[in-house]
Amino acid sequence: MGNGQSRVRGLAARAGGWSARHRWAAVGIWVLFVVLAMGLGSAAGRVDVGDSDQLKGETSTAARIVEDAGIEEPAGETVLVQAKDEGLKATDAEFRSAVTAVVTAVEKTGEVTDVISPYESDTISKDGRSALVQFDVRGDSDTAGERIEPVLNAVEDVQKDHESLRIEEIGGASMMKTFDDAFGDDFKKAEYSAVPVALGILLIAFGALVAALLPVALAITAIMATMGLMGLVSHLQPMSETANSVMLLVGLAVGVDYCLFYLRREREERAAGRDAQTALRIAAATSGRAIVVSGVTVCVAMAGMLFTGLAEFEAMGLASLMVVAVAMVGSVTVLPALLSLLGERVEKGRVPFLRRRRTGGGGDSRFWSAVLKRVLAKPVLSVVVATGALLAVAAPAVGMKTQNLTLDQEFGDSLPIVQTYNRVNDAFPGGSEPAEVVVKADDINAPEVKAALADFREQAISSGASRGPVEIKLHDQQNVAFVYVPLVGGSDQDKAAESLDTLRDEVRPATLGEVDGVEAPITGQVAGNKDFNDQLVGSVVPVFAFVVVFAFLVMLLSFRSLTVAITSIVLNLLSVGAAYGILVAVFQHGWGASLVGAEGVGAIITWLPLFLFVILFGLSTDYHVFVVSRIREARLRGRTTRDAVQHGVVTTAGVVTSAAIIMVAVFGIFGTLSMQSMKQMGVGLAAAVLIDATIIRGVLLPAVMTLLGERNWYLPKWLHRMPDLTHDESPEAVAVAPPTSRDDEGERVPV
Repeated sequence: MGNGQSRVRGLAARAGGWSARHRWAAVGIWVLFVVLAMGLGSAAGRVDVGDSDQLKGETSTAARIVEDAGIEEPAGETVLVQAKDEGLKATDAEFRSAVTAVVTAVEKTGEVTDVISPYESDTISKDGRSALVQFDVRGDSDTAGERIEPVLNAVEDVQKDHESLRIEEIGGASMMKTFDDAFGDDFKKAEYSAVPVALGILLIAFGALVAALLPVALAITAIMATMGLMGLVSHLQPMSETANSVMLLVGLAVGVDYCLFYLRREREERAAGRDAQTALRIAAATSGRAIVVSGVTVCVAMAGMLFTGLAEFEAMGLASLMVVAVAMVGSVTVLPALLSLLGERVEKGRVPFLRRRRTGGGGDSRFWSAVLKRVLAKPVLSVVVATGALLAVAAPAVGMKTQNLTLDQEFGDSLPIVQTYNRVNDAFPGGSEPAEVVVKADDINAPEVKAALADFREQAISSGASRGPVEIKLHDQQNVAFVYVPLVGGSDQDKAAESLDTLRDEVRPATLGEVDGVEAPITGQVAGNKDFNDQLVGSVVPVFAFVVVFAFLVMLLSFRSLTVAITSIVLNLLSVGAAYGILVAVFQHGWGASLVGAEGVGAIITWLPLFLFVILFGLSTDYHVFVVSRIREARLRGRTTRDAVQHGVVTTAGVVTSAAIIMVAVFGIFGTLSMQSMKQMGVGLAAAVLIDATIIRGVLLPAVMTLLGERNWYLPKWLHRMPDLTHDESPEAVAVAPPTSRDDEGERVPV
C-alpha cells in the first residue's frame, strides 16, 4: 500500500493545481461555460415529455395514433347537478331548470364547445338524484386551466340561484387550475427556501459569510448550467418539470456537499500551519479525489433510472446525472481557483459568536470522539445493536403496499374539488375517469367497423366492465373513433383495473379484434396507471442490479479493496431499507402520521421506492467515499487500521454532519408540502440521510472496519491486474505533515 513519489498524480490533484496556478483563466472558463450552457439551452428551447413518450404500453400506442392523426383532444369538463334532498329527482321541474341554467351559463362564456345535457346523453344516476352536464374547453388542453375561470364563475352563479341542489364542476382544466392555485406557489416556495436554509447552516458551520457563500454559489451556478444543458439534451431525451425539481434538489445537495468537503479540508490544512499553496494541493489530492470518486458513483446510480423505460424517470435520471457531473467538475476546477484568489479573505464576514469555530475547520469533533470511543471499545456490541436497530426500522417495509394515490389520498379533503370528485364517483362509478378506446381503421365508416363498434359498446356493458353510457365520437376525416367507457369500480383502483382487464382481454378481442386493419388500444387514467405500474415492476430488477453492480465496481477500482466495495454496498442497502421502513410505518401504517400531516394515506406512491433507491444509493455513497478516503489516507501514512478508522471518522464528522444537516433541511422542506407524493419523497430522503450520516457512518462503519482490521484492504491476487484508479496523496502532503501535529487549541489535526 505504499505510494512513493513516482506515482502519477491524480486527476483531481492535477486539475486543482492547474486552477490554482491559472486562477483567472479557471474562473473565466467556468463563467463562460455557465453562460454558454444557459444561452444555448435557451436558444434551443426545451422539449418536454409528451403523451406518447410517457409509456411503452397501450397508452403510448393510443397517444401516437392521436398525434399522427393531428387530433387535438380538448380538455373535458363535467358539471355535477345533485339534489341535496332525497325527494328531488332529475325529472322534476326545478332540477330541469337548473340543468338548463348550467347549459346556458357555460355556453355564454364562449370558452366551451359540445355542451351535452344529461337528458340527451342519459347521464342520470340510478337513484335519479344526480346528473352530469358535459362539455369540452376550447383550445389547447395543456393550457385549458388558464382559461377555465370564467366557466367556473358561471357555474358558481347558477349554484347561488339553486340552494336545494349541489352544482359543482370538475374536469381536467378545473383540476389543473385548482391544484396550480393551491400548490404551485407552495412548491416554488419550497424550492426557493432551500437556498437560504443551506446558507444559514453553512454560516454556522464556517462562521464566515464568504466561506458560506462559496458552496451555495457553486451549487447555484451548477444548477444554472444544467438547466441550459437540459434544454439541449431534451431534443434527444425529452425533459419535464418533475425532472427540473429533482435536478434542483440533487444539485443543491451534492453541489454544497462537494464544495463543503473541499473547503473544510483546505481550511484544516491551513489551521495545521501549511501555507496557502500547500493546503490547496493537499485538498485537491485528498478531498478532490474523494469528490471525483463520489461524483462518478452518484452518476452511475442516477444512470440506473435510464433503464426503467419510463420517460419521466429517464428525464429525472439524466437531469440528476448532469447536475452531479457539472457540480463535480466545478468543485475540482473553479473552487481551487476561487480559494487561491480569495486567500485569507475567505474568512471575511465572520459571525462574532461563531469566531472560535473558524480555526476548527474540521478538526476532531468532541461529540463524535466520545461516541467513537465507546463504539471502538465494544465494536461487536456496536455492530449488533446498530444492525439490529436498522433491521427493526426496516422491518415494516416487508409489507409495503404501493399504488397510484387517488385524489383524496394525494390531497386529503382540504380542497372542495376532491369532495366533488368523490360525489361524481359515488353517483357514476367510473364516470369522471372513463377508459378511452382509440380506434384506428382504414375506413372508420366501413359497415364491419361500425358493427364492431356497436358490438363493443353492447358487450362492454353486458360483460359487467361498465354500466354505461358508452359514448362514441367519430373523426371521419382521420378515420379514428374515440369510445369512452365508464369503468365499474370508479375510484376503487383494484376494481377499475379488473374492469379494464375485461375490456382488454375479453370484450375487445371478441369485437374490434375480429376486424382486419383495426387498432384499438385502450387508454385513460386507469389504463395509464396500470401500464405505468407494469413497466415499473418490470424495471425494478434491472435497475437495482445495474446500480448495485456498477457502484460496486467503481468502489472496487477506486479503493482497490474487495472488502471496502462489499461493505459500502451492504451499508447503503441497510440505509435504503431503513428509509423504506420509515415510509411504510408513517404513510402506510400511520405511526406518527399526524406529525407530518399524512393521516389516512394508507399506501406508498408507486414510483417512490425505485426513485428513493437510486437517489439514496447515490447520496449515501457520497458520505461513504469521503469517510473511507480519509481512513485510507491515514492508513497509507502508517497508522494502524483502528487508529486510522478513529482518525478518519472524527476528522470528517464535522463536515459530514454539516452536509447531512443541509440535506435533511432541504429534503425536510419538501416533507412539509401538502401533496402526499412530495411529502413522502421529502420524509423518505430526509430520514435516510439522517440515518446514513449518524448510525451508518458514525457507528456501523467504524465498528465494522475495526473488526475487519487489515482485511479491510483485502484484494485477491487475481484482481491485481484490474485498472488502478487509486491515488495516494501527493508527496507534498506527506513531507509537511508530521503524524502527531496538533493545532493551537491542543486538538489533533489530520496528517
